[in-house]
Amino acid sequence: MSEALLTVNNLKKYFPIKSGVFQNVVGYVKAVDNISFEVKKGETLGLVGESGCGKTTTGRAILRLVEKTEGEVIFENRDVYKLTREELRKMRTNMQIIFQDPYSSLNPRMTVGEIVGEALIEHGMAHKNDVKSKVEEVLEMCGLSSYYIKRYPHEFSGGQRQRIGIARALILNPKFIVCDEPVSALDVSIQSQIVNLLCELQQRFSFSYLFISHDLSVVKHISHRIGVMYLGSLVELADKKELFYNPLHPYTKALLSAVPVLDPTLKRERIILEGDIPSPANPPEGCKFHTRCPYKMEICKKTVPEYKDVGNGHFVACHLIGR
Repeated sequence: MSEALLTVNNLKKYFPIKSGVFQNVVGYVKAVDNISFEVKKGETLGLVGESGCGKTTTGRAILRLVEKTEGEVIFENRDVYKLTREELRKMRTNMQIIFQDPYSSLNPRMTVGEIVGEALIEHGMAHKNDVKSKVEEVLEMCGLSSYYIKRYPHEFSGGQRQRIGIARALILNPKFIVCDEPVSALDVSIQSQIVNLLCELQQRFSFSYLFISHDLSVVKHISHRIGVMYLGSLVELADKKELFYNPLHPYTKALLSAVPVLDPTLKRERIILEGDIPSPANPPEGCKFHTRCPYKMEICKKTVPEYKDVGNGHFVACHLIGR
């Protein structure tokens, strides 16, 4: 795999909690809490975890759709948060996003041609006379007929709308795309079509993806490496095969135990986590997972485990490792 296209260092995103008549800040929701990783050229990094763990906020903070609290986001050796407004505008042609909801992410008052071609005109990347042909080309690339160009979003199914969303992201020929749960709102049969389309497009154009999902079976199909998030922090990150066949963190093991097995003769021991996820506004001291961990020790309640490489690029944050 080639060198890193995107590097995230100690990224934090805290949302203030305000109260009272004067809206004083009384605390913070630690949506993303000190995470680091990189995405290589032509690679898909999967990001998984339960709802509310900070996956989507991570993707949006990388693209500066929400502003970070601390940390660095380095894209092609440039800090995204140190760019001027004009430099950031140019950078956006290389960093795009596919949204989760194919219904609310498309403007119902615009035709497909206007939705997909809008960015080309906005960034001055095509003459008005050439926009139509470029839109038709990218629509067909995404499995849609060129005559859809004059239709409106309400005329399409969920899967077709998501293909329109993908076409909108591709039209600027980006290098990096955040896929924010792009198949979670679709039927299972359509999910496989969209995931296969994303894989085909990556093979053809060498895109890099940050693929955010809560579905490990989908992430396994598309990703090269997978990161597991819990309560705003990365607890494990490894190559796909390594993570599935040699999970080290108790939370990762619990997630994997919930993945359905196709062979009915195989039985997998289901790990049921006790208790609820703690509030990101008041996370536990020490290891955030210790309140639900069946293997917790006294050190877990007081000391934050080091996030370290235990070999072959397998990162994990757990006091059990190396004991």
